[in-house]
Amino acid sequence: MASAGEPETPATQGRVDSFATLDAVRPGPGRLHSATHEEIRRGATTDVYFVKTYEVLRHLGALDTPVTADVFANRAGILCGVEEVLELLRGLPVAVWAADEGQPVEAGQVVLRIQGPYGAFGLYETALLGMLASATGWATAARQVKEAAGETPVICFGARHVHPAVAPVMERAAVVGGMDGASCILGARLAGRDPVGTLPHAVMLIAGDTLTVAEAADRVFPPQEGRVVLVDTFQDEAVEAVRVAAAMGRRLAAVRLDTPSERGGVTPGLVREVKARLAQAGFGHVRVFVSGGITPERIPPLKAAGADAFGVGSYVAAAPPVDMTMDIKEVAGRPVAKRGRIPGAPADPRLRRRL
Repeated sequence: MASAGEPETPATQGRVDSFATLDAVRPGPGRLHSATHEEIRRGATTDVYFVKTYEVLRHLGALDTPVTADVFANRAGILCGVEEVLELLRGLPVAVWAADEGQPVEAGQVVLRIQGPYGAFGLYETALLGMLASATGWATAARQVKEAAGETPVICFGARHVHPAVAPVMERAAVVGGMDGASCILGARLAGRDPVGTLPHAVMLIAGDTLTVAEAADRVFPPQEGRVVLVDTFQDEAVEAVRVAAAMGRRLAAVRLDTPSERGGVTPGLVREVKARLAQAGFGHVRVFVSGGITPERIPPLKAAGADAFGVGSYVAAAPPVDMTMDIKEVAGRPVAKRGRIPGAPADPRLRRRL
């Protein structure tokens, strides 16, 4: 339902902004629990108090009151989620200014400003704050990882640690935060990249031999796909790495170490030994890719031992959101604010007009 005086458009049609439309939200059986894009745009994921707000303002004849609303970060981080918020608001009768994704933001910094009739966008406060908070949290963790790794490539392997509905959001945010790639297909594509990944233990266990898998992969992978082989499934990692390298020669780009915690995980000593044994056997060109519980603290000693690339998943996926708050700062052109906040929406050079 559009607000009073506002014509129905594809962006407002069927919105959950009244008690009548709220009552009609009755998910049926046999569906996944995540929201569809249509449900988000309709407002079905909003907090119910915004529907109540619309009903009160509609009764007062004030739903279309022009306002300026500012969104600010509650702690420092790397901003992400802006592009998705813009898509949510596109087509609405509002003007939007925003800071750029991938840039550091300070605690209290305004990252997004919206001007327009409150009824046009107020319903989406819950959704847009969540988009910004989660993505900024993931991008912030990704930047911490990348700063620890420096020029060493780092790929996001975090999709398995979050709900599939948000996995692409998380992996795109990791790239925005500075990581060099992502394994989630949709996440990588949303970031404008090709998905990056190796092979899992499952294929090794099913085939029963690492070299059998390596040779099969060499035959079926496209020419441009780097040959990276997991070498911790059956035998000592250094022994397996040399065995695979001896069979594949220059075609082997890297081996991956993902030793489980039950065997001590991947240690700097293990990386150092694998690198040394490969070099002694004449395969110094083979790089070592390390994954499995990698954190920013673990990266420097692994890198010093010779690790050439990292796969990081749980550290990014488990990052806490950077809480965001939306405050109305002007009503009908008049500066306002709740107690403790400063009224008005002064110009901010870090914000640029986006819609």
